[in-house]
Amino acid sequence: MKQTLIRNGTVLDIAADGTTATPIPQQDVLIKGNRIDAIQATGAVDARHFDRVIEANGQLIMPGLINTHAHVPMVLFRGLVEDMPIDRWFNEGIWPLENNLEPEDVYWGTLLGMIEMLESGVTTVADHYFHMHHSVEAIEKIGGRALLGWAIFGSLGQQAVNDTADWVEEINGSGTSRIRAWMAPHAPYTCDDDFLRATAKKANQIGVGLHIHASETKAQTEASLSARGITPIQVLEETGIFDQPTLLAHCCGVNERDIEIIAKYQKHEGGIAHAPKTYLKLGEDIAPVTAFREAGIAVGLATDGAASNNTMDLWEPLRLMSMLQKDRLGAEAMPIPQALHVATRSAAQVVGLADDLGAVEVGRLADLVLVDMSGIHHTPLHQIPASLVYNTRPTDVTTVLVDGDVVVENGRVTAIDRDEVVSQAKARMERLSRNRPDQRIQTYNP
Repeated sequence: MKQTLIRNGTVLDIAADGTTATPIPQQDVLIKGNRIDAIQATGAVDARHFDRVIEANGQLIMPGLINTHAHVPMVLFRGLVEDMPIDRWFNEGIWPLENNLEPEDVYWGTLLGMIEMLESGVTTVADHYFHMHHSVEAIEKIGGRALLGWAIFGSLGQQAVNDTADWVEEINGSGTSRIRAWMAPHAPYTCDDDFLRATAKKANQIGVGLHIHASETKAQTEASLSARGITPIQVLEETGIFDQPTLLAHCCGVNERDIEIIAKYQKHEGGIAHAPKTYLKLGEDIAPVTAFREAGIAVGLATDGAASNNTMDLWEPLRLMSMLQKDRLGAEAMPIPQALHVATRSAAQVVGLADDLGAVEVGRLADLVLVDMSGIHHTPLHQIPASLVYNTRPTDVTTVLVDGDVVVENGRVTAIDRDEVVSQAKARMERLSRNRPDQRIQTYNP
């Protein structure tokens, strides 16, 4: 079993309840296999006993960031759908463009997105997209960790539920520890009640959670109330979606009763994915993150897709989340330790890995990030946690480990040819940019 030593770093200790975030200097992190074996004062062990020694030289050692909701291959459509509200964004933008998608595009798009995430310190992603067998191949190759959902629409019928369930069982039974799969119906407005019930039933039968968009906007909630007398969250409750762990993307349009329902079903796995950059860019509502947390609901940061967010790092959403809560509730809302808790421990719960990820602690998986905080934008460095939330750039990340393996070194991924991935993405630009609104894959009409 390989042993790795990260020597002389500053360990970020984020309290389990999110009340404190404490930097502890001059620490060594000892890794045995894929887990943290010990954390102790620098110099207490002989470095010659280790297969690999990583010199932190005072850099911050923190848990890998967790992207709780993304459409990773959508990076291939980056910049093609701009300055549109959500209905046009779907009907005139992304859904016509996705009609151009070929299965192999997902492989190269996943690699491109994973490069951006890993190099900015995102070690785990909950991805919700199509042709996910190609995502598995890409993530295995680059060395990331993922919770994958093969997105399905109600128009595809029961066979889609059966087929994706078979795929989920195949992935979860493959012995690939870094990649798991859940069921992934798209949303209540693209899946009717019978389809949602069938998906929930199948998830229960095979013992997995569900990843679904829910109450993305207040307009969706109002439309559901007008048409049916119940909210999208109530639809999910009535159709059995909440019987299994559920990862809810967005929830910007929820009401107080909805929050009570989500809290009632909160499990050790699952929660809400929060993607504030997307909400701002589409001119939509902002999710009440503080209210979620006060209700006992786990919340994690998310990028969403690059067609609405444009970038795949989580540093920008981290500070946007914090500042938006302050903007609405006052300067004392979302203090720095809570923001870091959302990005780490709470996010780990959202993706079903609360006991394994989200903290630099003995026994947890060695998904770790080294952040160089010596840059001019961090100087003077009076408060490391504050500078981490409000000042950090993706390029501050120097080293990333996933499952105990170094996947980013000197700021660059180690397992793949970046130039080849860029070349493959560029080769697809013309075909993927063809926009035929009459040939969209779905119609947005909640």
